[in-house]
Parts: sequence; C-alpha cells; structure tokens
Amino acid sequence: MSTVTIIYTLDLLGIAVFAISGALAAAEKRLDVLGFVLFGTITGIGGGTVRDLLLQTGEVFWIGNTAYLWVCIGASVATWFLAHFFESLRTVLLWADALGLALFSVLGTQKALAWDAPLLVAIGMGMMTATFGSLIRDGLLGRPPVLLEPDIYVTAAALGAISYVVFSAQHWGQQIALPLAVAAAFALRGAAILFDLRLPKYQPGSEQEP
Repeated sequence: MSTVTIIYTLDLLGIAVFAISGALAAAEKRLDVLGFVLFGTITGIGGGTVRDLLLQTGEVFWIGNTAYLWVCIGASVATWFLAHFFESLRTVLLWADALGLALFSVLGTQKALAWDAPLLVAIGMGMMTATFGSLIRDGLLGRPPVLLEPDIYVTAAALGAISYVVFSAQHWGQQIALPLAVAAAFALRGAAILFDLRLPKYQPGSEQEP
C-alpha cells in the first residue's frame, strides 16, 4: 500500500471520527436524523471547507471527491442508531479524535504550502483545518467552543502545523516531515488527555488602592 493511499485512508477515517463527534453533539440536543447528518457533516468537513475557500483552490475538496460527504453521512446515520454504543466508547473516540486532530493539522498545512501560502498562513490553515469544524458546530448548537476550553487542543494542532513547516524545510526531513509532525501533535494531545494538561488561565491582578 502506497503512502498516498495510507494518508487518504487515514483522512477518511479522521473525517468519520469528526462526523461521529458532531452527530453525538446532535444526540445531546435530541435532534432528528437530519440534524445528525447536518452536524456530523459540518464537523467532518467544516475546517477543510473554510481552508479551501480562503486559499481559493478553485474547488473545495469534498466537491471534487464526494467520498468525504458519503463518509460523513454514513457515520452520522450510524450514530443515529448506535449513539448509546458510541457513548460507551467515548475514551476510544477521544483518542481517535486526537489522531484526527494531529493528521488534519498537518495535511491542512501541507495543502496550504502546496498552494504557495506564506509560512504563517500555512500554519494557520493547518490549525483551521483541524479545529474549525468543531467551532462551527459548537456555535450553531450554542455550546461553549472547544477552542476556548483550557485543555490543550488547539495548541496540539499548532504544534503539528509548525512541526511540519520546520521539518519539511530541512533537506533531511522532507521525506519524514508528515509522520514526524503528526506524531508530535498526537503526542502533545495524548499527554493532555492522560495527564489533564491545561494552559494557564488569565488571572487579572488585584486592583490597586487609590
């Protein structure tokens, strides 16, 4: 199996996991099956859609390849019937989500660089690919955005994107930049899950007496 095929397969699996998480959010709101499909699809492809529109790639990725849509629909409908089962697998889904986050942060950066985006923009596009689907979902459902939570999530996406930019710029790292960057992002997110790592919150200083 070629590297391209492996990456494409992992891409579809990551989309499916994100779609399941979106459908589970719909389950919490007790929506109908169309609501499951809507929020599963938004979560699965939302970040990549925003990325492609901002990069002006000419064609959003799921329009050129509808397999991504079918994966979202299939995962969402399956969740409609198996939501109680997925609820019992939250730990498994949490780790799968971590892998999807790591993979999409790197693939988004890679695509942005392929379209000659500046390095800083490419890093932002990688982070956006991995997180904006959840942001859109949470906004529509009236939930606190995951991007604003203190646990390390967006930071892991940033590490994956930055790592890919750094490694791919090195002659020795061009062939291994993708797996190394994915591993770095996954390791950070995994450490956050295992050890409940969180970024420090802003603590305003005490008011000065007049």
